[in-house]
Amino acid sequence: MNASTQVAIIGAGPYGLSIAAHLRARNIDFRIFGIPMNSWRTGMPAGMFLKSEAFASNLYDPEARCTLKSFCVRNGIAYSDYGLPVSLAAFVDYGLSFQQEMVPNLEHRAVVDIKRERNGFLIQLDDGETFTAGRAIVAVGTPYFKHVPPSLAHLPPEHVSHSSDHHDLSRFKGLTVDVVGGGASALDLVAGLLDADAQVRLLARRHALKWNTPILHRPRWKQWYPMSGLGGGLRNRFYETAPMLFRLLPNKTRVRIVSTWLGPAGAWPVRSRIEQLPLYLGHNLQGAAIQDGRIQLQLVNGSQQRFELHSDHVIAATGYRVDVHKLPFLDRDLMRQVQLVENAPVLSSTFESSVRGLHFVGLTSANSFGPAMRFVLGARYTAQRLASALAARRPGD
Repeated sequence: MNASTQVAIIGAGPYGLSIAAHLRARNIDFRIFGIPMNSWRTGMPAGMFLKSEAFASNLYDPEARCTLKSFCVRNGIAYSDYGLPVSLAAFVDYGLSFQQEMVPNLEHRAVVDIKRERNGFLIQLDDGETFTAGRAIVAVGTPYFKHVPPSLAHLPPEHVSHSSDHHDLSRFKGLTVDVVGGGASALDLVAGLLDADAQVRLLARRHALKWNTPILHRPRWKQWYPMSGLGGGLRNRFYETAPMLFRLLPNKTRVRIVSTWLGPAGAWPVRSRIEQLPLYLGHNLQGAAIQDGRIQLQLVNGSQQRFELHSDHVIAATGYRVDVHKLPFLDRDLMRQVQLVENAPVLSSTFESSVRGLHFVGLTSANSFGPAMRFVLGARYTAQRLASALAARRPGD
């Protein structure tokens, strides 16, 4: 067994990399594992744009040297804090540049097992190496928590997939594809499928689509609103700047806010293309079956009329539901010791679970710290808070 480290970070997306940059600046001993920006590189349509404005799409180092703006300026990429959409390709390249400069010690290996030990954790990697760590920070992305509705989940993967399964959509050229969902991932997929020359339809329970509005295009009566990386309004400002106060709200209130605030909405750059399509809005999916090698969907509209659609493939752009039981690298005995609310960990003011030394960040921390943790924006507060707390503790604490 190799020598121990003070902190192990599992995950190399915006949260894991931002935390690592802060720990490195404070000379805190750590190891970090994962493929940099992996879910962004492989689990989103290649031609999509970010939902967030550019100023709210940074990874975070303590001195704010490696910002998205500085990366774009260096590389001749058009940039504006507001009103100019950030492409997925530019954001991924920026994240990789951030990793190379701020977290050069990233290990491109996977953690496959974490067990509790008396003074920390025994961690095993996919190449067989084992080592001990005083603390473990779980900073994984959304693919672990993808949600497929029961009406589709029973069908084989060659016919039904989740939005996070797709980056290159070229394999759907000439096929009829139904996308289920009304949020940003569904709408980005529809745009990507159009680019891939697929015959695409959008099916959503909502009776109307909602779209983010560029800050520069807000109506005059909204321009006095306080702004934040989550959007305009006092509540969004509160959720961004006061995660610690949010944490003091009752459990039920926090869970309700996180599950409903900033609901499904599309990124404005694709709006004009989507609204020209025939959209099946206000429709509920009642069932699905395979018939003659194709998918038969049973739908009910707002007038309770039943009808069927047939397609070659269905993509469920139906979001994510946090359930830490789905994290395969957490030892089952360890998992049983983690206190949960709605399958998400209950966290202390330093993102620590009921298991001493085991921290959760990103989407898994949203029920404790608020909606900002569902976005890249939340990495700033998380990295600052965790690094400060760990620096104040002795390695053996």
